[in-house]
Amino acid sequence: MPLNIADEMKESYLTYAMSVIISRALPDARDGLKPSQRRILVAMHDLGLGPNSSTSKCAGIVGETMKRYHPHGEAVIYPTLVRMAQDWNMRHRLVHSQGNFGSLAGLPPAAMRYTEARLTPIAAELMDDLERDTVDFTDNYDGKYREPLVLPSRFPNLLVNGSDGIAVGMATDIPPQNLGEICDAGIMILDNPDVSIPEIMEVLPGPDFPTGGIICGRQGIVEGYMTGRGKVTLRARAVIVEEGNKAQIIIKEIPYQQTRNRLAEAIADLVRNEKITGISGIRDESSVRMGDPVRLVIEIKRGADPNLILAQLYQFSPLEKTVSIILLALVDGRPRTLSIKAMIECFLRHRAQVIRRKTLFLLREAKRRTHVLEGQLIAISSLDEIIRICRTSPSRNEAKIALQNHSVAAAVLARALGSANFADLQKELGALAEYRMTEAQAEAVVRMQLGQLAALESDEILREYNDLRGKIVTYEILISDEKNISLEVRKELTELKAKYANPRRTEITGEIGDVNYLDLIVNEACAITLSHQGYIKRLPVSTYRTQHRGGRGVSGSTTKDDDFIDQFFVADTKDHLLCFTSFGQLHWLMVYQLPQANRTSQGRSVANVLSLKPEEKISSIIPVKSFDGSEEFSLIMATRNGLVKKTPLSLYSHPRKGGIIGINLEEGDSLIQVALVRNTDEIVLVTRNGMAIRFDQADARDTGRNSKGVRGIRIGTDDAVVGMVVADPEGFLL
Repeated sequence: MPLNIADEMKESYLTYAMSVIISRALPDARDGLKPSQRRILVAMHDLGLGPNSSTSKCAGIVGETMKRYHPHGEAVIYPTLVRMAQDWNMRHRLVHSQGNFGSLAGLPPAAMRYTEARLTPIAAELMDDLERDTVDFTDNYDGKYREPLVLPSRFPNLLVNGSDGIAVGMATDIPPQNLGEICDAGIMILDNPDVSIPEIMEVLPGPDFPTGGIICGRQGIVEGYMTGRGKVTLRARAVIVEEGNKAQIIIKEIPYQQTRNRLAEAIADLVRNEKITGISGIRDESSVRMGDPVRLVIEIKRGADPNLILAQLYQFSPLEKTVSIILLALVDGRPRTLSIKAMIECFLRHRAQVIRRKTLFLLREAKRRTHVLEGQLIAISSLDEIIRICRTSPSRNEAKIALQNHSVAAAVLARALGSANFADLQKELGALAEYRMTEAQAEAVVRMQLGQLAALESDEILREYNDLRGKIVTYEILISDEKNISLEVRKELTELKAKYANPRRTEITGEIGDVNYLDLIVNEACAITLSHQGYIKRLPVSTYRTQHRGGRGVSGSTTKDDDFIDQFFVADTKDHLLCFTSFGQLHWLMVYQLPQANRTSQGRSVANVLSLKPEEKISSIIPVKSFDGSEEFSLIMATRNGLVKKTPLSLYSHPRKGGIIGINLEEGDSLIQVALVRNTDEIVLVTRNGMAIRFDQADARDTGRNSKGVRGIRIGTDDAVVGMVVADPEGFLL
């Protein structure tokens, strides 16, 4: 039969998308589990790996899961099992681990043949009453076994442990919460169904990550809880320790789903690439046995400001991350984005339904058992005759029929049970002249061994009978009113909080806003040198002591034999530096970003500070205190071939990573020098052959940033511009 390829693709893709959404990537809003997680836990339950059992090999657990419920290979099942055992991923672990299950450092777990596991007590709460018809079951993949569609989940797993996953066209990212706070929020909703989300947030202020950390700001939490979508900023917890002139930054808690090794590598890369200066080393002193699961020690160089470095680490390293809140889960088999209140209500409705179904199951069982006990009470009143019938009947079926036909007079039953007990039995069976066994009662009697039948005692049976009658009354009262079921759910939440809740780990603080790192930098005057071969450095002006007119001076820098200082100027640490290259490019730097060195060192190659091309050199560095009010200043540029270009300084106030074009150069030309000029300044250009020209800067009209400029001086065939001087008409040249 011919098929339309477009229709087939559409139908097949839709089938695939729904399979990923419902059967793989998204959790159920009721028990908070994806199918793979649920099947692993059920398989462990089937194997009897409860909290009080011994641990069992993970290879066996994976094999049982694959055999019964999840035929997708150990490469999928084992990592899921491992994650449920990691206390840095789960707020409350569902699997108790034995062996190497990985570490917060980022080390992988051992192979499943070496590790063992069992369920934790709180995981047992997920499957409490699973055998009491509390949830629906379905056939497994080959129809040989039955698996639950959802777990009874006495524990609010989705809200406490969170979940994340990427489906087709949608994703979920539910952060972990504190169990005690979730229980309080659930109780608040049960007591007042009309409670608002802001009121809920008084007891449930925000996510509580297993690795702790600090959430900066509440606005993202409010948006996430109100609409189901939001973002929060999560920071590592760090302390600064200063002893004498040395300082350390100690990281004690890291953001959720980060690893210590990844953090250390990221910080080392920042130091190696000189994105952050002032760090001399980083080491990992973490020790779970010593009570320090996270302790990253960052050594600060002498003279560096640890507060500034910590602020830079938050900005550039994974010590600060943005955590998404996407409260998306399956509700009645459909993906829905929920508010935090709606998500809690899903769990509460599920628990109410589980309690109702459990109570109906217990009620049926209690009534069935009381019916059997009533038959045993009838049998006790004429026990000898009952035993004779069972012995003489040729078959069990004929014995059952004979027992049903056997009648016991009311007076005989009253003598056997006592008047008070007989009166209670009459309330259930009615006031009859004779009493006979039903088919079910006769079946229960003939299944008993003669020794058991002969050992029946009315007092013991009556004790069990009366106890069951009391339970039946309790069950019927419970299911007669939804308020009673709500009270039972409330009682469960109270018990869960008392048994499992622990203190909040994640702190929530106010908004951090946009951190202005310049405020953390001490503004001091620095002497900056750039050598002809491109070595640059800065050092405080205070390094050079003041000398009198006849002083010999001090060495300001050490250079190689064929090198010399090309530029020397003074600027403050918070000043901007406009770095123009011989290729006409412009790069921005802040003075504090330059490497600080001692008086006799040669500095660092500028190619390690800026992204320069081969053969590209720095032609000029222009210090600028501020671009505000820069309208009266212009930049004038001179090229090797005699072109000059004047552009307002304000056009260079927007830095870009990688630099921008400062001047468009013709082929074979290069930028020689750049200077900052005022409206009253004059310009002097000097060539290699000794030619010079002097003109008013106003003679060079302003042009755009990408222009080539205008002719400044005509040069001969073998000549070239070698320098430019900004002159004050009323000043002196020394």
